[in-house]
Amino acid sequence: MTNCALCKDELKPEEGQLIWRGDDCRVIMVNDPDLPGFCRVIWNRHVAEMTDLSHSERDHLMTLVFAVEEAVRHVMHPDKVNIAALGNMVPHIHWHVIPRFKDDAFFPGSAWSKKTQETQASTLEARRKKAQELPAAIKSAIANLS
Repeated sequence: MTNCALCKDELKPEEGQLIWRGDDCRVIMVNDPDLPGFCRVIWNRHVAEMTDLSHSERDHLMTLVFAVEEAVRHVMHPDKVNIAALGNMVPHIHWHVIPRFKDDAFFPGSAWSKKTQETQASTLEARRKKAQELPAAIKSAIANLS
């Protein structure tokens, strides 16, 4: 699909950072100023629904999602991790892995809700600093799957 935002191979710096890429999937850290540590696990081939994947592909994808969640929990120490696969705006399989904090801008709503509060700048800066550890932690978690 030529106009799919997730089919393109290159990431603009303002969109995020490629952390890991395998034959079937890739992991990016989203550049979201309000939610440091927000990651996406993206299926490389354009596929709209999980049931379009084989059972082994589904298992592989979810194993990666859980490895990313584990790394996010270990590094970011969130109050909760949200895992979501919506695809309403971009019908290409991708999973959001989002560390959530009681003081984040959208809590208790979803990351796509209206802001309910402002997080202190110093708190956000500390979380951005922690999030810099995520690429190594995610690569390690995925390497340990083999």
